[in-house]
Amino acid sequence: MTTDQMMLFALLGVIVGLMLWGRFRYDLVAFAGLMAAVLLGLVPSAQAFSGFGNPTTLIVALVLIATAGLTRSGAVARLTRLMSGRDRGTTGHILLFGGVGALLSGFMNNIAALAMLMPVDLQTGRKLGRAAGLTLMPLAFATILGGMLTLIGTPPNLIVSGFRADVLGEPYRMFDFLPVGGAVALAGLAFIALIGWRLIPRPDEGEAGTEADSRQRRYVTSLVVTEASLPAARTIREARAEAAGAGVRITGLVRHGQEVEGPLDDQVLEDGDILILRSTPGALDEFRSTSNLAFPDGRQEPRARKDAEGQQLIECLVSVAAQIAGRSAQGFGLANRHDSVLIGLRRDGVALRRGLARQDLRAGDMLLILVPESRVADLLAATGLLRLDGGSLPVQRERHMRAAVGLFALAVLAATFDLTTMPIALGCVIIAYVLFGVLSVHELYDHVDWPVIVLLGSMIPLGLALDATGGSALIAGGLARLTEGYPAWVALVILMGGTMCLSDVLNNNATTIIAAPVSIRLAEQLQVQPDAFLMGVAVAASCAFLTPIGHQNNTLILGPGNYRFGDYWRMGLPLEIIVMVVAVPLLLIVWPL
Repeated sequence: MTTDQMMLFALLGVIVGLMLWGRFRYDLVAFAGLMAAVLLGLVPSAQAFSGFGNPTTLIVALVLIATAGLTRSGAVARLTRLMSGRDRGTTGHILLFGGVGALLSGFMNNIAALAMLMPVDLQTGRKLGRAAGLTLMPLAFATILGGMLTLIGTPPNLIVSGFRADVLGEPYRMFDFLPVGGAVALAGLAFIALIGWRLIPRPDEGEAGTEADSRQRRYVTSLVVTEASLPAARTIREARAEAAGAGVRITGLVRHGQEVEGPLDDQVLEDGDILILRSTPGALDEFRSTSNLAFPDGRQEPRARKDAEGQQLIECLVSVAAQIAGRSAQGFGLANRHDSVLIGLRRDGVALRRGLARQDLRAGDMLLILVPESRVADLLAATGLLRLDGGSLPVQRERHMRAAVGLFALAVLAATFDLTTMPIALGCVIIAYVLFGVLSVHELYDHVDWPVIVLLGSMIPLGLALDATGGSALIAGGLARLTEGYPAWVALVILMGGTMCLSDVLNNNATTIIAAPVSIRLAEQLQVQPDAFLMGVAVAASCAFLTPIGHQNNTLILGPGNYRFGDYWRMGLPLEIIVMVVAVPLLLIVWPL
């Protein structure tokens, strides 16, 4: 092993370790790793930023903008409304929503597809009294599976296509992924709808399951005692009895900015006291109303909020691309700029209690926000939050729906029949979206997931350096020796299994960038065609079903579904086995070695 190889392996190990730790954002880690590689001489300075001009990076950005155009035209929203028109059993519901989600994910960003369908899924479950956790995980998994259908369905497909272009001189075409990806998606969806959802823990299994749906989701929040709350002196014991009648539990008391320690029952309430409560949104407002309490005003020293107009309590999800993600409610100006108050916050299935306004918000967080009725739409637009009751699905610019869908379809056809390349086709679509008024010029950059772009732009040069220094050949040689004397498909199974395991704990884009050059060198060592290995990496990197951190869609459903970290593998492990069983034989048939 050369010095360069040792340094690069060590650097990649640090990058992977920091990403798994999660203390720093993955895009910052990747960019810092790229800078370190340049300073160490592992990546030539002239090539340091070549990843940002790579066609793969550009296509990912263009797909995100094109997806936003389809969404803003109202096409996806109309489809979701049509889907919610009938009551179906759980299996039928999962088949319909999962099938549509998978199909959408084949042509648009799968995170956006989930974000569009999730509120409709929650509304349907709420109407039928069905726990959200029974259908959200199947929907998320289905949208991940759907990304395997086409070249633009998921970034791992684009990444392996880029590596194929570098090595063999020609990228994959639009539907080259369909024979294997389609079969895997169909088999996976059938398992999810018929068997998989039954493996998800029921609402009565474990602590996280005690909250069956959004009507029972509890937050730790607070209300302010006012003079109107105190017609006569009363104690916490009396207030607790009244709260219990509304389904609310009083857990603490803050007076003059300090939490009162010790037994609370005999404490006499005073004007300006803050009651710490654990409650569902509906019960919270009922208790506030019947007890003449007030919502806090969202300031650092909470006081009673003075409401000049009607207010709404809305539950929202912090999406991956939300503008408020990575910022606190206080830093974003939720109270000052939008006259709204963060009332409650749930993260990873746990209701947070302290310093809500100062917490840096993360993708997957669930927020309970008090907002004036007239400002709901503006708040959602400014923050990028996803309203879980469907309120964030307005059909805008519906007159452009046919044009948006038609233009996107033309781009797909043009790329399919090699009339132009995919980046050019998507670029033309986006220009047409602006000219037709589907998107405004000012909106274009708002819909790009910049952390993903930075991740790709930073990791691609590192992946190329791994190959240029012989590091990928070194790993491939080890796999070849491990499987010596066995058929080549055994090496393919091991490669896919290792890629799946890494993707379950690491960003799937980073996983693909590391595994793709290894797959090419492994095929060379075994003296076989590389396509089956490259396609195997694309499939395996997309199959992150064991943890909530393996894929952003898994993270988004953690809060709304009231899942625990260990709930995913129950359905995810057999699904990954099914993927392997279906994919490996088909890879050998469609892409012979």
